[in-house]
Amino acid sequence: MPAKDSRAGLLMVGASGHGLVCAEIAELMGYSGIRFADDDPCVGPGFPHEIVGSVSNALTQRPCRFFVSIGNPAIRRSLTERFIAAGFTPVTLVHPSAVISASAAIGEGSVIMPCAAVNAGASLGRGSIVNTCASVDHQCSVGDWCHVAVGAHLAGTVALGDGTWVGAGATVSNNVSVCADVMVGAGAVVVKDITEPGTYVGVPARHMRRESSQ
Repeated sequence: MPAKDSRAGLLMVGASGHGLVCAEIAELMGYSGIRFADDDPCVGPGFPHEIVGSVSNALTQRPCRFFVSIGNPAIRRSLTERFIAAGFTPVTLVHPSAVISASAAIGEGSVIMPCAAVNAGASLGRGSIVNTCASVDHQCSVGDWCHVAVGAHLAGTVALGDGTWVGAGATVSNNVSVCADVMVGAGAVVVKDITEPGTYVGVPARHMRRESSQ
């Protein structure tokens, strides 16, 4: 886990409830001078941080450290790549209550939320989210821009493809592979490999297909 120190100046991209949680983690890690950029901020009265304006405006400012606090994986990826191309430096956020194995690898721009666990030999790609009380067990491989949502669990040696979202309270059983761009619904249980992108719900999880129009 990163040591707490004095780190002045952090730009958060995405002013919302998720952004507020990420900013609190950053403060616990020693970051100060936290500001937000957002084209359409979704915050209530009393939001405790300065909103400096739009994303485009922020990209014209002097490069600094940044974190994209947006849930949508495609948007998170696009904005991260834009800021890196403009010379900004991504940071990784880890809440002090999270348990991270010394042998785990966490990709840049990721966030590990309160009471989450990432166990031995697990790896997370860039821009991933392990949300509150979620767990990623031993030797799991989590791709870029994934989200393991609140209370979701990946058993040992699970593989998630890029951009996959495991919904709140869902479980992926051990030794299961899930391809890229999959949405696992809240509370679902995945017990066999998923090889086709789409939304999977239920126990056991099944592909939710749209009904064809007549």
